[in-house]
Amino acid sequence: MSTFEEELIKIGPVLRRLRKISLLGKKIILEGEENLIKKGPNLIVGNHIGSYKDIAVLFETMPRPIFFTANRMIFHKKELNFLIKKHLRRHLKDLGVFFYRLFTPLRMYFVEFISTNISGVGTIPVDLEGSKRQAMIKCQEYVENGKAVVLLHGTGRIIKSNPNPYVSEFRKGASIISYNLFKEKGLSVPVTPLAMFGTHLPFLIPMKIKVSVGKPMFIKDYMNDNFDESVIRFRNAMEKRVRKLLYGLVNPSVSISQNYS
Repeated sequence: MSTFEEELIKIGPVLRRLRKISLLGKKIILEGEENLIKKGPNLIVGNHIGSYKDIAVLFETMPRPIFFTANRMIFHKKELNFLIKKHLRRHLKDLGVFFYRLFTPLRMYFVEFISTNISGVGTIPVDLEGSKRQAMIKCQEYVENGKAVVLLHGTGRIIKSNPNPYVSEFRKGASIISYNLFKEKGLSVPVTPLAMFGTHLPFLIPMKIKVSVGKPMFIKDYMNDNFDESVIRFRNAMEKRVRKLLYGLVNPSVSISQNYS
């Protein structure tokens, strides 16, 4: 059976084309590249405001293979088609339905490829309506084995009623995984915080997508003898760091270190 890395090499050219299509009209600006962990166990946490564009940006900018959780619906053609139509209608109203039909050949190619191959490249399906326990166990196994796992926080879109629409409240998954691996395995996992801005704009809308990567964080710096307190402290610290990174992105005085055209 092929390894994840071998599968990525095999379908690499197609993945690159899909990333370019997903980010058509967008330009990525990356800050803090020196903070990325290039090998060994790693958790990557950040905000999730741009649906599939967030994932495309991460694949475009990360220096190593990444694993991420994903809505189980994208593993099935019919349900993925439904999600695409829902996304376009939400952002573009009637024009979204027009684009949905106009790009039918391209859409069907995209749906066929994603639904067929996504499980083969390390994606961990999550039932958004049910228990996420099995997905978290799988994530912990991947990290323990030296992989980089991405855990984004948010719904993949901007909800204006949310008091903090660009950085939703963090869940405890990354914090629990970090705690468990440190206490049970003696493994101090670097957690990389990052913030994205610009992925929330619809497909084909020209825009700069800004990404800011912070210095790695470690659960041991937030631990005491109480599990719940340690987990919550670390979760809150990660959320606060990502918010700070986002505020830096929307500040025009922030310096930018690298461009990806």
